[in-house]
Amino acid sequence: MGQRLTKIYTRTGDRGDTGLGDGQRVAKDDARIEALGAVDELNSLIGLVLSETDDASIKKILTDIQHQLFELGGELSLPGKTLLQESWVETLEHRLDELNQPLGSLKDFILPGGHRAAALCHLARSVCRRAERRLYTLSRSSEITTVSLSYLNRLSDLLFVIARSLNQKHGYADVLWKHDPSTD
Repeated sequence: MGQRLTKIYTRTGDRGDTGLGDGQRVAKDDARIEALGAVDELNSLIGLVLSETDDASIKKILTDIQHQLFELGGELSLPGKTLLQESWVETLEHRLDELNQPLGSLKDFILPGGHRAAALCHLARSVCRRAERRLYTLSRSSEITTVSLSYLNRLSDLLFVIARSLNQKHGYADVLWKHDPSTD
């Protein structure tokens, strides 16, 4: 591991810039920092989901994802570095298939909510979509690995399925979206 922090504050960012892993200084609202921040926020939300569930298999999946998101953050902070692995996307797809199989098929959109862990998972899914958008924005000006874009796309799908799975486990039915809710 690299340099250890012995002091949390450095004062180096007080003027609106921040350092990347390669020593480069960029503005705090640079597209790369926006993407990195969205990935960090996603990782934090997944930590919150973890604190709200006792499902061991989902905890294992989400913990692995947290480590992989840290790798994605490393990739973003070290321009030109590739840390994510294509096999991780395949693993997400495998988990998606496993968790989705016992769930009923969907013919309508569902509303986020239900059990607290599931609702938080829906929130993490929406932040994942934002992280994906930020990565696409960054890809217009910088080289980004295709695996990182695929990873976030698959991860948002997995978070949706995990939310449905958690709701099912806790006895909550999917709440279907109605175009005109006043027809009830």
